[in-house]
Amino acid sequence: MKAIAINRYGGPDVVEYTDLPDPKVGPDSVLVEVRAAGVNPVDWKVREGALDGLLDAHFPLVMGWDAAGVVRAVGGGVTEFAPGDEVYGYVRKDAVEHGTYAELVAAPVRTLARKPAALDWAQAGGLPLAGLTARIKAIGLKAGETLLVHAAAGGVGHLAVQLARARGARVIGTAGERNHDYLRGLGAEPVSYGEGLADRVRALAPGGVDAALDLVGRGAVQVSAGLVADPARIASITDYGVKALGGQYVWVRPDAAGLAELAALADEGRLTVTVASTFPLAQAASAQALSAEGRTRGKIVLLVD
Repeated sequence: MKAIAINRYGGPDVVEYTDLPDPKVGPDSVLVEVRAAGVNPVDWKVREGALDGLLDAHFPLVMGWDAAGVVRAVGGGVTEFAPGDEVYGYVRKDAVEHGTYAELVAAPVRTLARKPAALDWAQAGGLPLAGLTARIKAIGLKAGETLLVHAAAGGVGHLAVQLARARGARVIGTAGERNHDYLRGLGAEPVSYGEGLADRVRALAPGGVDAALDLVGRGAVQVSAGLVADPARIASITDYGVKALGGQYVWVRPDAAGLAELAALADEGRLTVTVASTFPLAQAASAQALSAEGRTRGKIVLLVD
C-alpha cells in the first residue's frame, strides 16, 4: 500500500510518501480502505517527537488517527461490521506506528462507527478526533447555560459550538474578526481574542459564564478562571496546568458509542463539518504545515484515491 511514513522524528522534510506492506488484521479489527484522513495538530507533534514521552513509537511510523473509508475485510471475531460497510473512526492505538495516512488501516472495532450518511468522505474523515473532543462531557453542560469556547472557529471549536447549541446552551466564542460572521452562522456570539478578552465576555455575560473550553492555550485557562464560578467546569485540551486550578484536562479516547452519537446528530442535520482544505495523500507534509499555522477555519483533510 501507499502510505505517509517517517523513519525518524523531525520537520516536514522527514515525511515520506512510500510503499509499505498491507496491515495485518487481528481478530477484533477490520481492514479499512481509507478514503479520507483528518489532519490534526497532534499529527505533526507526533512527527516532531513531542509525544515520545507518552506513547511508544516504532519506525517506519505511519501518522494519523482519523479515517473514513470502506471495510475490505474483518477479523475472525468481528460481528459489528462486514465488507463493504462505510465506517469512520478515531483509530488511536496503544503505540504509534500503524496510522491512518495510508491507503489501508487495520482498525480495532472499538475505534469505529458507521459513517454518517449526511457527510461526504472529507467531512467524515475530519470528524472523529475533533468531534469526540468537542463533546465536552467533562464540564456537564446543560440547556440554558452559557459556554465560552476559546478558538471557536477551529477544527474542534466549530464542532463544540454546534454540539453545545444542540444541547440548548448559549455559546460565546473567541475568534479573529474574519471568523465572526462564520461563528454567528453556527449560532455563537463571537468576541475577539487578545488583551481585554475578559471584559468583552462580561459585556455579553455580566455574571460570567457557566463553563469554558480552552482549545488554544496562550492564557485562555487563566482568563476563564476569572469568568467561571466553578473551576471544575473549565476544560482544556492544551494546558495541563488547568488541573492545578481545579479544572479538567481532556485527552480524548477512542469511543465507538460517541462516534455513533456524532453520526446521528450529523444525519439529523444538527452537526456539520467545515472542511477548510483538502490535500492528496502524497502532500501530507503541506497539509501538516498548514495545520501548524493554527489559523485554519474548520478541518484539513487528506484524500486517498
